[in-house]
Amino acid sequence: MIKREHGYAILHNEDDITGRLAYHYASKMKIAKRAVELVNDGDTIMIENGSCCALLALELAATKKNLTIVTNSTYIARSLRQRQSSFQIVILGGLYQTDSECLVGPMVRTDAENYNVELFFIGTDGYNSRSGFANKDQMRAQAVRDMANSCDKLVILTESEKFNLHSTIPLNIKNKAQLLITDDKIAKDTLDELMQKDIEVLVV
Repeated sequence: MIKREHGYAILHNEDDITGRLAYHYASKMKIAKRAVELVNDGDTIMIENGSCCALLALELAATKKNLTIVTNSTYIARSLRQRQSSFQIVILGGLYQTDSECLVGPMVRTDAENYNVELFFIGTDGYNSRSGFANKDQMRAQAVRDMANSCDKLVILTESEKFNLHSTIPLNIKNKAQLLITDDKIAKDTLDELMQKDIEVLVV
């Protein structure tokens, strides 16, 4: 959450994925470990940028073999390459966002169109009852929409705190089958609402 300087410390940029990994780390790890159970050796999956997604990638590297990972996250690609030589890693092209270490823009859509996967793992910055899951960054939200066109099911990985946050850019993913994996602090009324919207929920 912080970066040490000479004689003092400063808060990480909230877009910096290294800093975001530290927030609710234990909950995120439980979510990542449950998500790993959806993946089999030899699968091809998509993973977008995000802290829960980054922890998922590390758990996949520790437990699976011969996966093909399609991602717009250079952070995830680098982490996987350092830990798992049997994985094939495909990085979607685009404009590089330095802090979040991900690629965005129209090239993401063009590259993603060359794939058809069963599962696409994403994170979220917030949730709104009217518009659903959301992101605070327009370009990253569009990257999720573009990549989602190439999957059968979206798997949303997020800690329950995000349901108290209302980010401004809806992901607009209502037309896709959705599975949410979150922690057991999610409110019952929120859980009931999600299930009424035909969103499958796994609580860890």
